[in-house]
Amino acid sequence: MLKIYKFRLLKMLFSMLVVLATFNQSSAQDQYELNSGWLCMPSAKIKAKGSEISNATFSMAGWKKAIVPGTVLTTMLANQEVPDPFYGMNNELIPDIYKTGREYYTYWFAKDFKEAVPAADGQVWLKFRGINYSCDIFLNGQKVNTQPFKGMYLRKSFNITKLLSKSGTNRLAVIVYPPDEVGNPNGGQGGDGTIAKGVAHQYTAGWDWIRPIRDRNTGIWDKVYIEKTGAVSLDNPHVVTLVPGKRQQTGIQQPALIKVSAELKNSTAKVISGNLVYTLNGQKVIQPVKLQPNSAAEINFPDLSLKNPKLWWPAGYGKQDLYPMQISFLENGTKLCDSQTVNVGVREIQTEWNVTTKSKEVLVNGQKIFIKGGNWIISDAMLRFTKSRYDTEIRYHRDMNLNLIRIWGGALIERPEFYEACDKYGMLVFQDFWMSGDCNGRWEDPQKLEDQWKRRQYPDDHHLFLESAADMIKMVRNHASLAIWCGGNEITPPDDILIPLRDQILPKLDGTRWFIDYSNSDSMSQNTLGGNGDGPYTIQNVSTFWETKTFPFNSEVGSVGVGDLESLERFIPKANLIAPEYIAPEKRKAKGPSEKVDSVWDYHNYLGVGYEQHILPYGKPADIADFAKKAQLVNYDQYRGLMEGFSSHMWDWYTGVIIWKTQNPWTSMRGQMYDYYLDPNACLFGLRSGSELLHAMYNPVDGMLMLVNNDLKGRQNIMLDARVLDMDGKETSLTKVFCFMDPSSVKKVMSVKKIVDELSAKKGAFLSLQLLDENKKLLSNNLYWLADNKGMYSGLNELKASAIKTSAKLVKTGQIEVTVTNPANGPVSFFNRVSLVDGQTKKRILPVFYDDNYFSILPGAEKKVIIDYYPEKGAAMPVITLTNYIGQEQTIQINP
Repeated sequence: MLKIYKFRLLKMLFSMLVVLATFNQSSAQDQYELNSGWLCMPSAKIKAKGSEISNATFSMAGWKKAIVPGTVLTTMLANQEVPDPFYGMNNELIPDIYKTGREYYTYWFAKDFKEAVPAADGQVWLKFRGINYSCDIFLNGQKVNTQPFKGMYLRKSFNITKLLSKSGTNRLAVIVYPPDEVGNPNGGQGGDGTIAKGVAHQYTAGWDWIRPIRDRNTGIWDKVYIEKTGAVSLDNPHVVTLVPGKRQQTGIQQPALIKVSAELKNSTAKVISGNLVYTLNGQKVIQPVKLQPNSAAEINFPDLSLKNPKLWWPAGYGKQDLYPMQISFLENGTKLCDSQTVNVGVREIQTEWNVTTKSKEVLVNGQKIFIKGGNWIISDAMLRFTKSRYDTEIRYHRDMNLNLIRIWGGALIERPEFYEACDKYGMLVFQDFWMSGDCNGRWEDPQKLEDQWKRRQYPDDHHLFLESAADMIKMVRNHASLAIWCGGNEITPPDDILIPLRDQILPKLDGTRWFIDYSNSDSMSQNTLGGNGDGPYTIQNVSTFWETKTFPFNSEVGSVGVGDLESLERFIPKANLIAPEYIAPEKRKAKGPSEKVDSVWDYHNYLGVGYEQHILPYGKPADIADFAKKAQLVNYDQYRGLMEGFSSHMWDWYTGVIIWKTQNPWTSMRGQMYDYYLDPNACLFGLRSGSELLHAMYNPVDGMLMLVNNDLKGRQNIMLDARVLDMDGKETSLTKVFCFMDPSSVKKVMSVKKIVDELSAKKGAFLSLQLLDENKKLLSNNLYWLADNKGMYSGLNELKASAIKTSAKLVKTGQIEVTVTNPANGPVSFFNRVSLVDGQTKKRILPVFYDDNYFSILPGAEKKVIIDYYPEKGAAMPVITLTNYIGQEQTIQINP
């Protein structure tokens, strides 16, 4: 019986793949978004049926303004019915759906719009890119969906041509129901786990980096479009680029092979003939087509050999060239019916097994790439997605010198706008499907309602999971940045999902990318160390990253991320801005915590971070401001050390590392390079330093000076200049030596441990490592602050002020250059932070991009920092503030 079920499931699925009308991320020729003018009302307050509500004569007096795309909670927040759940303990004031029942968050959404009945064979389509969790749709008194519309990860397209009003004024009404299983938010990972019974994201019932989302994100959460076509509509174009051989970043390229297909649907009762046409780089490819009445077909073009292609490379390895490809269907070869544009990055992803590390290597265009990645949850926990926020967040990842982002499996297939930003900035993407070991039964867990055997079969509807996976694959498969598919987070899907996904759906709909059955699979990284194949997740002694071998392609390893005082003030009430207090082991209760933490900090997931014992070597914090300042030293040191330690064993121990995690979709403190409000902390700049393409570094275990070259080309005649400076700025040269670097390699230069230990023994010291090219241009500038022989940073507390000079000038609209000069014969100007701030409030302008920050300047040196930002029209010129570790503060006016 099971075999018959599986056969029917696959047969039904693959027939659906061809005939289901969906829409691609690419831009269609004639469409507009329904993103304003929506009204809503709780269904409990509406007695009328959908056929009545969607009639123009139905009065909507008293209905509330609604946010679409959005959720019930975002609408309630906009209408000031609930407080900001991201601030303080406000989330506790919002009723949870587990207690209220699903009806409380079941809502009607309605929208009036203008669209005339098309002439001749014209067709009008209503398209949804995502609802959560199920809905019924009505237009002008008629029900639109004849079949159930259910599942968070499913786009739907409806032909509404015959339902349009003759007057041209139409009313759309949609009732949206919450998930069938909302889960008990009992404090477990995904609450009691039952949230995973649906095909939706699991984090909404709570995790160790977020509190429960009270409505479980019920609503029309993604975009709604009206699209107009001719008799034939074009959907889901598919572009595959094959780049054989090992390619170089520049120079003349051998041809690339371009394979293209698209789905066509004839919505008329007549046979239609025409041409499916695409144009790429001035070359036109034509495929004649004959479509039967009311039919759909997938059409393949003949292959195209693209001469001397401009290749797409990951960040740091080359340019991210994209070709606009227009695909059109012309009825009878002349009449345009439908058209879409796809941005094509010409590249090929491959993998090889590294027998030394016992893990996979990722290759792009034949070149192996050492993976430096970050784990991504979701941009905003309440699904308030914007193209600009995506662009900012992905740019931050590029600016950290990372080359991959992994999308965690408890969230979603990220939106096309996310992928567009990844294409633009060169970030490879490792995309999970919707499973997690926590909810889906990998481990025994007393907080879960059902046992492992039952959780192992989640979700309840396996067919819906496969249907949704097929649709989401189609939505993002054309993006050059998409590199890896993954079955789930720390667990494989059940066999009747995994096998058809791996063996039929992905080969048919994509077939060009690496598929991993789960995120820490032995097929990715052979686990010879025990445990889950990932971690650790807490603050480490920096030497640990260098000397302790972990998993050879580690999908999750992370540390800290608390922001500075201005960041904390954005979501913690003043009364709760109390620094955590370290509890010595002898004073703890059995298995008690190592820190005494304020309840609001605990609510925002600070508990277990464990900063204090790592801050104490800098001196016990005097107050919250001192704690936050010293936390930035820990942040910087941790993430520089993490990436340096992994890079020091590139191709020997490791082929890749993915940090857990680089951002938060909520005001959490559990690991982040920038806060929810897009304000970077020192983690970002420490990681930026440690991840440099060409980098000089110091092994704290054996004192070895090392160089790492991630580039695909070697480097000749680069000089390593290593010196130690004491707290007064007195300098001792360690070496000035010419070095030669092979491509993608690590080099040991010399050990300086004995002399460095001697020079830092009394009060600590600074170790400066600089790389210079033949023209003495600075290629890498890395400054360590070293503890004394007692492990304390005693000298930093005695550091004297520097007579630094500063200036700032406007380079162009939205770009400022700041110059900071530290006079000779004085101390190091240590840990400077520059901020672009509003001239009146002195609060930081966000987001802003600094090409460096939390920087130090040697005596007699100058530092230039480039700041990019988005100036508001008509706003006054901002100003720059500069603060450093010893408390110097300056306000710098910007010269136009």
